[in-house]
Amino acid sequence: MSGRLRVVLADDHYLVREGVRRALGTDERIEVIAAVGTADELELVVERELPDVVITDIRMPPGHGTEGIDAALRIRARHPAVGIVVLSQYNDPGYAMDLLRDGTAGMAYVLKERIGEPRALTGAVEAVAERGSRIDPDVVSALVAAGRASSPLAELTERERAVLELMAQGLTNGGIAEQLHLSESSIEKYAGSLFLKLRLGDEPHLHRRVAAVLTYLDEQGRARPLSRPDP
Repeated sequence: MSGRLRVVLADDHYLVREGVRRALGTDERIEVIAAVGTADELELVVERELPDVVITDIRMPPGHGTEGIDAALRIRARHPAVGIVVLSQYNDPGYAMDLLRDGTAGMAYVLKERIGEPRALTGAVEAVAERGSRIDPDVVSALVAAGRASSPLAELTERERAVLELMAQGLTNGGIAEQLHLSESSIEKYAGSLFLKLRLGDEPHLHRRVAAVLTYLDEQGRARPLSRPDP
């Protein structure tokens, strides 16, 4: 990583913005170039500054609904290289699914209660800038619980697990097919099979692809915590 990471921050609460700015200021590799209070302002400043990373709250003016996530997804669509960190007080699987519905690469979902933990936030910023992902461990637990009662990963075949690992890297079915030298229709069949084995249905707010990836990340996190602060 060369140079300082340029970050734009959006939160409608001034004290939260300043607290996050101060937390990020402990890392000399990160520079907050703008801090705004609405999703509209966030999108405007991103278009003007093209930062490395965006940090946004979920509920923002004017409706205090999902303006932050909606803005983040629009930013990602226009500028795929921009890392996204959603900083939220809500440990809600539905919000996380909305954020991660198109993949986890360059995405992070961190609970605001982690702000006071060394490296929790700065680590997430650095991870998404490098196309990695950081999902708060409590959110992972909630997401996994929403999709299954127990881990059936041991039931996957070697090929299904390879497909799942590439999903976790953010690859599309086409990208996975290229990596494994298979047809895209074959990947779709493997994906369908692993979804069934992971007992992931089509319930509202449950995106099977994202839930499968998070099941895999949860297993990896037991050996290497996904978003706990670095020692």
